[in-house]
Amino acid sequence: MQSITMRKLKYVAPILIAVACLGLQKAKADNSTFFLSTSNVPGFNNINMVQVSITTNGTNTANISFTSQTANVGGTNYLFMIGNGSAFDLNTSAPATTGSYNFTQPANGGFTTPSVSGPNGSGQVDGWGVFNNTNTMFDGFAHAVSAVTFTLTKNNGVWGSAANVLLGNANGAFAAAHIFITLAPGNLSNGAIFTGYAANGGAVNTPDGGTTVMLLGMALGALGMVRRYLTS
Repeated sequence: MQSITMRKLKYVAPILIAVACLGLQKAKADNSTFFLSTSNVPGFNNINMVQVSITTNGTNTANISFTSQTANVGGTNYLFMIGNGSAFDLNTSAPATTGSYNFTQPANGGFTTPSVSGPNGSGQVDGWGVFNNTNTMFDGFAHAVSAVTFTLTKNNGVWGSAANVLLGNANGAFAAAHIFITLAPGNLSNGAIFTGYAANGGAVNTPDGGTTVMLLGMALGALGMVRRYLTS
């Protein structure tokens, strides 16, 4: 009897180990990152202005961060700060509740502590279309930030993966931000040299230019030829 039990354990043990590993894999944090680099500020298009990061762990909560980037443009180092109306915006794939905001500002930059009047729900964000999770900050460059983090709690169900949290809007954009372009590393006395909006531009959700339709048409045409051949 003992030998039979041992033989059974020999088969059951790998199954239990596999199940445990699967559970650990589901609990593992999943991350998705992209940049807001399509801008309506002349001379500053196709530059990574803000990094958007999404982290989930298989639950109904996702951690979101918008982080300002620096870039050398024409020999000058610029910092792309976030603030004012429609400061940071998302288009979520499902209704979600926004948690508390945490802000970062340049050290010793002279900026005033920011605040948010939001989330404001759906709204038009400049030329980037409607986003269903918009957030407005008070008030202007003096309250701008170099990073903001917050949580999104899905109202029903779980996110599943970081890639499932956002969905492209009608313009193909997942996220957008109101940008203040100032000299790096960022100081209130430098002022906002330029201001405008940036989005991911739909680069993550670019249409295929009709390739799929063309291939489908070719396949249907080939199927018609085969049917005629078989019935002849």
